[in-house]
Amino acid sequence: MKTAASVLKSFFGFSHFRLNQEAIIHSVMQKHDVLALMPTGGGKSVCFQVPALMMDGVTVVISPLIALMKDQVDALRLNGIEAAFFIFTQSSGEQDEILNSLYSGKLKLIYLAPERLTSFLPILERIPVSLFAIDEAHCISHWGHDFRPDYLTLSKLKERFPVVPVIALTATADVLTRN
Repeated sequence: MKTAASVLKSFFGFSHFRLNQEAIIHSVMQKHDVLALMPTGGGKSVCFQVPALMMDGVTVVISPLIALMKDQVDALRLNGIEAAFFIFTQSSGEQDEILNSLYSGKLKLIYLAPERLTSFLPILERIPVSLFAIDEAHCISHWGHDFRPDYLTLSKLKERFPVVPVIALTATADVLTRN
């Protein structure tokens, strides 16, 4: 069985975890929902990427920024990890290719914007989902439905996937946001 430390070393080249990464990963692997508040540059992505590689199924990452999705997917692919983002500007051929990879179990991580989630839920119900990661989770509280109405659909995740853990990650969370 793969350990978190061996996955960290073999895919990311790090010999040890930083800050609270290992405790967060352990909690996710125990199928607990987690709110991870870590400083910018503190390694939040590792907290869902390592479990994604340890669990069966696909990890679904909800991210508000296409540039962030692209950067993370590019970095994952450079490390030999099957990942993709699914956005409205892709051609239907590109989207079909991603869906085929998703259905075949090839992808370990799929990145979506909040606006894509509602239309993607029926697809996700047909495949094994291991984890939901909400990146830049402060957006839910700080801007939420006023800025991006589709953040309200995040509540559907626990309704439709009650046993799949959710990790919300941010570097920006005051007390109100955490609540």
